[in-house]
Amino acid sequence: MKKTIRDIDLNNKKVIIRVDFNVPIKNGIIQSNERIVAALDTIKYAIDNNAKVILLSHLSRIKTEEDKASKSLKPVALELEKLLNHKVIFVPFTSGEGLKKAVDAMQNKDVVLVENTRFEDLNEKAESKNASWLADQWAALGDVFINDAFATAHRSHASNVGISSRIAETGVGFLVEKELKAFDDAFSKDTKPFLAIVGGAKVKDKISYLTKLSTKADEILIGGAMAYTFLKAKGIEIGKSLVEDEYIEFAKELMEKSTAQFIIPQDHAMVNNFEDTTWTYSNSFDIDKDKMGIDVGPKTIKLYEKHIANAKLIYWNGPLGVFEKEFGEAGTKAIGLALASSQAYTIIGGGDTISASEKFNFKDKINHVSTGGGASQEYLLEHHLPAIDAIQDK
Repeated sequence: MKKTIRDIDLNNKKVIIRVDFNVPIKNGIIQSNERIVAALDTIKYAIDNNAKVILLSHLSRIKTEEDKASKSLKPVALELEKLLNHKVIFVPFTSGEGLKKAVDAMQNKDVVLVENTRFEDLNEKAESKNASWLADQWAALGDVFINDAFATAHRSHASNVGISSRIAETGVGFLVEKELKAFDDAFSKDTKPFLAIVGGAKVKDKISYLTKLSTKADEILIGGAMAYTFLKAKGIEIGKSLVEDEYIEFAKELMEKSTAQFIIPQDHAMVNNFEDTTWTYSNSFDIDKDKMGIDVGPKTIKLYEKHIANAKLIYWNGPLGVFEKEFGEAGTKAIGLALASSQAYTIIGGGDTISASEKFNFKDKINHVSTGGGASQEYLLEHHLPAIDAIQDK
């Protein structure tokens, strides 16, 4: 068991909390504040326990100086202040004397939000590569380090693993504690058959996950645009559907060598193009040569529902179709509702899957809605995460 924020005396201490404020921002306006809301309990606990609270978070990827203008955490500081009903001091520095001065001036119960940690990636990727000099600077700011950013826990960055190894006391926050407990609870029960549902757009984004999953899961249901690469790997006609030709051989080998059973769509919803308002269904694996697949068909839905009904543990990441449009929503909706009524322990992860769970009103009926995409997958399959392993045990 890892130490939690409850196990540490925070009184009169500088407490660095790694949060996940990687929220969507458009024209300076936050589109969804869910990740900020998810961190509130941990931040409030630190304030209530008389700590000086130093918040670190990344926001998106930073590749150029121009990226900084649209990827500042300043709008997040304003939103956090509103949600906490407590003053938040925004520090427009990520290292150096300016940051140190701001922290040195803190009083008990002050909350400081440091600028986007990934601004330091413009400096030879210092954050993402866990540069020693940067981890040293950040660790020197505090007495205690709390990791409450589950979504980045599969990464070894300066702002998580780097600080953890350089500070006297470490623990996890309430959000990470909840995530770990949910996955540990899942594996304390009968997990066979373990069913994984893998959707989304690209095989490319899930190569590592699919490779590991193929030796851990019992059954893998494939959906989304990535399904057409798997179908083509089996020699099935996919018409004008999206396909990743460079990953056909990977998909073919994976299905041949896997100890898990791969189950691919047997029929499809088809359109001429994405502007269509009407759609038809194929009656077989094949998609008409002049059409493109945009969702699984009714036969596939029934087949997938049967597998869901027999499973004991289900993890779902990635929608089965273009669920934002009427012609592509049936598969994702039906599978979500099947999970909601399943007797299995159900976990979903990934932004699109969570959005679908909200759109089709099944979110509250899932055992655990994970805030981590890659981190959820890593912990599910390996039961280890670098940024969690770096936290002290109780």
